[in-house]
Order: sequence, then C-alpha cells, then structure tokens
Amino acid sequence: MDAEQARQVDATLRRLGIPGVVAPVDPENPAGAWRVYDSADPATREDTTADALASVGAKFREISPEPPEKRQQGPTRGFVFPPADD
Repeated sequence: MDAEQARQVDATLRRLGIPGVVAPVDPENPAGAWRVYDSADPATREDTTADALASVGAKFREISPEPPEKRQQGPTRGFVFPPADD
C-alpha cells in the first residue's frame, strides 16, 4: 500500500479497535510500500499486515446485517439460457 492507503488503513484499524502501527517498510523511504506492524520501532517490529486484514474482515462479518447463512461467500456466477423457439 502507498502512504494514502496507509492513512486509510490506520484510520480503519483505530475505528475498529484493532491494534497495529501502519508504517513504511523502509523508514527512510515514506514514498515506498507500507505495512502494518506490531510496534513503531523499526528495529524490533514484526509485520502483522495479514493478521490486521483478517481482523478487519472478521469485524465486518460481525457487524454485517445479514445472518451468516445469507451472506455471499464469493462471486456468484450463472448462465442465462434463452428460451428455445421450437
């Protein structure tokens, strides 16, 4: 993610109460890629981006107004067959 996306992710994490520090991968290059970490210290931090994204997904599933059995689990595909003119 870039810096603007990182700001959005950071705001979303805070709103949902999910821990994490959004920071550039390379602290010397804020224009580069960003990730979610467990702490702000570049020397000791661990990447928790995957866990943070999973937590966001879980939060949205929790607050979804539809019951779990009615939620769409992925893309739905179908075919439309025109009526036969026989």
